[in-house]
Amino acid sequence: MVTEANVSSRAQPMVIAALDVDTAETAVALAEVLIDDVDGFKIGLRLLHGPGPVTVAALAALGKPVFADAKLHDIPSQCQAAARRLGAHGARWVTAHVSGGAAMLEAAVAGLAEGSGGAPAGILGVTVLTSLEAPDLQKLGIQKTPGELVARMAKVAQDTGCEGVVCSPKELVVVGDVAPTLIRCTPGIRMKPTQDDQVRTATPEEAVARGADLLVIGRPITEAAEPAKAARDVQDRILAATGSG
Repeated sequence: MVTEANVSSRAQPMVIAALDVDTAETAVALAEVLIDDVDGFKIGLRLLHGPGPVTVAALAALGKPVFADAKLHDIPSQCQAAARRLGAHGARWVTAHVSGGAAMLEAAVAGLAEGSGGAPAGILGVTVLTSLEAPDLQKLGIQKTPGELVARMAKVAQDTGCEGVVCSPKELVVVGDVAPTLIRCTPGIRMKPTQDDQVRTATPEEAVARGADLLVIGRPITEAAEPAKAARDVQDRILAATGSG
């Protein structure tokens, strides 16, 4: 099992369980079931806009890193304040949309550092959502492929002090090429090729082969009949893919 300290050295990829549930109590209970079989936990808008960021603290108390997928996107001062609060609650990673601009990202980086009080903490820049493809971008007036846009955004994230970026598995290699110092975090992991509301997806083996550092996995683990067993199966597949099994 990889430790948090190993991430930047491109060690065994970390499995982050996405706890997309309605209550803090349910999130903590699920985390306790998974505690020995995953490397950290992610909470998103569903919990952050429900029970709130105290959920971060409740999960952090279990001893594994917590990823607050807040997707900050506002004027710099607001993002700095929000990141500061999340850092104070113990968030190891906080997301912010790269499309918010360089000044906003720099403010989020500063705020998280202030709130974390010296504990390890980093901003992950959200690039292109896994639910979007080229035609969706064109409707917004963006005449670039997802890969081209992610490449540009990764450079901005690197230049503004972000620790990493969030991208689909399809763009992991692109990020490694243009911003090799960044942690590469990818959602959209599926145990077999499929499509739902995330359309740019990959299997754990594909994501590992493309250089993922953090694999954020929700439904394949949390909606399984036996979540802990599903998490162990993911870890086994990653070990086999890296030749460590």
